[in-house]
Amino acid sequence: MKLLRFGPAGQEKPGVLDTQGRVRDLSAVVSDIAGSVLLPEGLARLRGLELDDLPLVEGVPQQDLRLGPCVGQVGKCICIGLNYADHAAESGMPVPPEPVVFNKWTSALCGPDDVVQIPRGSLKTDWEVELAVVIGQGGRYISENEAMNHVAGYCVMNDVSERDFQLNRSGTWDKGKGCDTFGPLGPWLVTADEVPDPHNLSLWLEVDGQRMQDGNTATMVYKVPFLIGYLSQFMSLQPGDVISTGTPPGVGMGHKPPVFLRAGQTMRLSVQGLGQQLQKVLQA
Repeated sequence: MKLLRFGPAGQEKPGVLDTQGRVRDLSAVVSDIAGSVLLPEGLARLRGLELDDLPLVEGVPQQDLRLGPCVGQVGKCICIGLNYADHAAESGMPVPPEPVVFNKWTSALCGPDDVVQIPRGSLKTDWEVELAVVIGQGGRYISENEAMNHVAGYCVMNDVSERDFQLNRSGTWDKGKGCDTFGPLGPWLVTADEVPDPHNLSLWLEVDGQRMQDGNTATMVYKVPFLIGYLSQFMSLQPGDVISTGTPPGVGMGHKPPVFLRAGQTMRLSVQGLGQQLQKVLQA
C-alpha cells in the first residue's frame, strides 16, 4: 500500500493511492496515518479494504492536490549521520565506529512538495536525499534479528541541513537540522511488504535539473536492522517514529568548492519505488 495525507497544511486527511494513481479518502476508516494505524493489525485492516469502494478525492496528487508529510503525529524523527562511507569521505570525516545520531525536530516536517525556506542568516543551506524508515510495532531492546518486524514502511526524506549552524555554532548538529521546512517527508508511506530489500534502492537528487546525488542504499554502513536495534538501546521506539538513514555523496558541502542552495532554485529527489519530491527554495 501507498498511504498518504492530503489537504491544506495542518488539516491533512488520511488517504491511500489506488491502482490508477488516484487518491482515495480513508477518513471514514481511520483518523490519520499515525500511531496505532501503523501497527501490524492496523495495516492489515487497511489491506482488507476494497479501494474502489472508498471515496475518490478530486485532483492529481502532487499537481493540484497537495500532499502533507506521509506520517502524522510523529513523536520522534531520528537521523543517522555519515552512514555512507563515500559521503563521510567527502565531508572530511572518518566512518564512525558507531552510528552518529541526531534529532530533526518534528516542527521541521513538511509535505514532499512544500517550499523549503533558507533560514535567516544562512549562507550554507544544503540538501540530503535519504531513505526514511517508519516504525510500526514499537519496542525497546529490539534484537537485530527481529528488527524488520518493527517496520511499517519506507518513504523519501530530504534531510535539509544548514552547515554553518550544524558545524560551527557550538554544540550538537541539531541546530542545523531542525529549522522549519527542513524535513520534506513523502509523498507516500510505502508499506514494508512492497519493499522487499531496502538495501538495494537507488536514490538521487537534482538541483535545477543538475544531478548532484546518485547513490544506492547498498552502500550504507549501518543497515536498517542494525539501526533499529541500536537505537532501541537508548530510547523506546514507538509507532510512527521516523528514522532517516543517511545520505550518499554529492551534498553541496562536499563539492570543491562547496555549493549551497539559493532562493529561486528547485530540488527534485527520489528513492527507487518510493516516489519523488519537488521543492522550490525561498528565503525565510
